[in-house]
Amino acid sequence: MTTGEYWFNFFWLLAYFLVLFGMAGYGFDRFMKVILYLIHRKDVPKPAGQWEEWPLVTIQLPMFNEKYVVEGLLRSVTAIDYPKDKLEIQILDDSTDDTWELCKQQVELYKAQGFDIVCLHRVDRTGFKAGALEAADAVAKGDFLLILDADFRPNPDILKVTMPYFTDPKVALVQTRWGHINREKNMLTKLQGIFLDGHFALEQTVRNRSGRFFTFNGTAGVWRKQAITDGGGWEHDTITEDMDLSYRVQMKGWNFVYLNDYVTPAELPEDMDGFKTQQHRWTKGSIQVCQKMLLTIWRANIPLKAKLEATTHLTCNYSYLALIFLCFLVMPISIGSIAPTGIMAWDGNIMPWLIFILFFFASVTVCIFYITAQAIVRPHRWWRVFIYMLPLLALAVGMAVNNSKAVLEAIFAKGKSSGEFVRTPKFGESLEANKSVEKRSSGYKALKSVLVPVLELVFGLFFGALEARNLFLFFTGDLYSIVNFLLMSPFLGFFYTSFCSFARLIDGVRQRRRAAQAVAQG
Repeated sequence: MTTGEYWFNFFWLLAYFLVLFGMAGYGFDRFMKVILYLIHRKDVPKPAGQWEEWPLVTIQLPMFNEKYVVEGLLRSVTAIDYPKDKLEIQILDDSTDDTWELCKQQVELYKAQGFDIVCLHRVDRTGFKAGALEAADAVAKGDFLLILDADFRPNPDILKVTMPYFTDPKVALVQTRWGHINREKNMLTKLQGIFLDGHFALEQTVRNRSGRFFTFNGTAGVWRKQAITDGGGWEHDTITEDMDLSYRVQMKGWNFVYLNDYVTPAELPEDMDGFKTQQHRWTKGSIQVCQKMLLTIWRANIPLKAKLEATTHLTCNYSYLALIFLCFLVMPISIGSIAPTGIMAWDGNIMPWLIFILFFFASVTVCIFYITAQAIVRPHRWWRVFIYMLPLLALAVGMAVNNSKAVLEAIFAKGKSSGEFVRTPKFGESLEANKSVEKRSSGYKALKSVLVPVLELVFGLFFGALEARNLFLFFTGDLYSIVNFLLMSPFLGFFYTSFCSFARLIDGVRQRRRAAQAVAQG
């Protein structure tokens, strides 16, 4: 081996191990959250007192082209058990379709029933959801604001459960845990349910109960309007205005309360198209907030543990770029063209076992995290999550291309417009109605770029070929095959996300053709 080859191998392996250590670090963070949950599991927040007279609450319902869910939403909202004279309902409609007409009809219907309800329709989407909330806050009558996205179905007691916490004048937000109306619809919704339960049942609970910052999830929570104003109001230089505002308000000294034991149900995206749209927005927005707020957080006079948790929270989506980078780094190592050098060559067995330990630590700790979350959410059925662990890890890897694209957009758009707020498609609870051509070809704008599924397919083919080689090596007793079998998750994940996306694109083309034929024949 020449000197040049030696150093090339060394730096390649160094980059490889740095990426692995970074990903293992995020796995360790998940494991620590499990430990913290066990420590704080009994530290359930309690209201400071009760109201002698219920305060005025404004319910804000931001929506954009939500005609399939608006009626169900209003049925749930108007069924909330709270004095009518202490309740205002604001429909914040930025729609460009006939949702506006439907909202006007619903307003008249519920006004006739004695509700204080109004529809605030904007002719443009300046600031998107943040802009709509900013405009609505200026005219809201209530001192407290319950925010609900259009696919949420609040339980009747939501206000009587959450409002007593505001008897503490330092409480700015009470956030409830998301539930999933259509969790059992298909494999994708089941996996999403597991992912979100990890965030809501474990992460949010631990952050709140251990004295760290947690963030408003954009919906299913009640705000004190004064705290929003004190934090600087809704800003729309990111597309995750909820996360941005949360950090600003908590750095002002306000307290948040997270109710892990109270669930507000909502709809999950039922296809890969909608899921990628949602994940793209969340990922891009979190990176935007990271770029905007991370240095400010470290300069703030807040506990170190809050700074460290905020850093982990805001930077974790960079791991998607690291995962893509790892995909390139792993190939020459797997086929043996990059060999251990220097200190890494002390023993021929050190290299594969070290890689195995890092992969094991990064993946098994993540599995423990999600299994623990299921034990919290579904204590009598938690063991069933074991059969979903491989598909769960595969989907997480398979989303790397889609989410890396979101990260890069946030990085290279820094200082520019935050980008368009692309809504996640919602189609209501009726499964039969969901199948209609009209709904699937409706006014939702999803991320329909062919580039992402093509890249996913390329990665899937690459790892598929590599896995075939690993099977051969396994039977020949090659020690590296122990490590390389771990490539099964990328192989499955990239194929899954790619094929589901192509299926949705093809289905969309077919439905548009059918719709065009129906118009021509009609």
